[in-house]
Amino acid sequence: MMESVLVPNDKVSNYVKNIFLLENDCADDKEVSLPFFADGYPGIMFHISKEGVFLQPANKKLASIFLYGQTIHPIELSIKGSYRLIIFQLFPFAAKMLLGVDPKELNDDCFDLNLLDQDIKLLLEQLNTAKKADKQIEIISSFIERLIDLSNDNIDSTIQSAINIIISHKGKITIKDLREKLHITERTFERLFVNQVGVNPQQFTKIIQFQNSLEQLSREDYSLLTDIVFENGFTDQSHFIRTFKKYTGKTPTEFQKTP
Repeated sequence: MMESVLVPNDKVSNYVKNIFLLENDCADDKEVSLPFFADGYPGIMFHISKEGVFLQPANKKLASIFLYGQTIHPIELSIKGSYRLIIFQLFPFAAKMLLGVDPKELNDDCFDLNLLDQDIKLLLEQLNTAKKADKQIEIISSFIERLIDLSNDNIDSTIQSAINIIISHKGKITIKDLREKLHITERTFERLFVNQVGVNPQQFTKIIQFQNSLEQLSREDYSLLTDIVFENGFTDQSHFIRTFKKYTGKTPTEFQKTP
């Protein structure tokens, strides 16, 4: 499998964090499983494959282009044969703002973009005609640019600031300290955050904390497991292992042994 991470253009960069291109040109029909874990970001995915892409463990066949929400429980995409996946990783507030979809309804799920009022059929025709990945990325970028132009909502500066603070602190900040920085009441903050992100601020903070620990583990950037535990703000090793297993379905040791 080939994987590339691309930088979004300036017009969409306030809404799109990264663009991922995953391709596999295998000649046989061997089935592959691509794991996805909580990272705090929703996204738009377009895919081309011979027999379709299935969301596991639900065994749900996914539309050619769809919006996915917050991933809380570990999932996998199963694909047979060659494929191309183009993923626009959105900032947490962007799904609600650009597409008007309730992010709470998207947790651990996907939304078929064909159900929107926008002319998705024409978009898919353009994508399938384009053939080359760079042109397809350009077409999806233009689609998102149109969504930005059509959006009537403004980014809530308080929630945007909260997201930025949580990410910059790698999840190592208490909600009380966060609210004090933002001068907002607990009830109002939680209501606004859930409404725009789909999970409450406590959940989002834990997801970011987990994601940073996962990245460190995957890079093997540590001497002892306790290095990851304390560098990522977990109270002890048991707390880290419980959190890691909640989001991946495996202990850190089991995860490292996964081929």
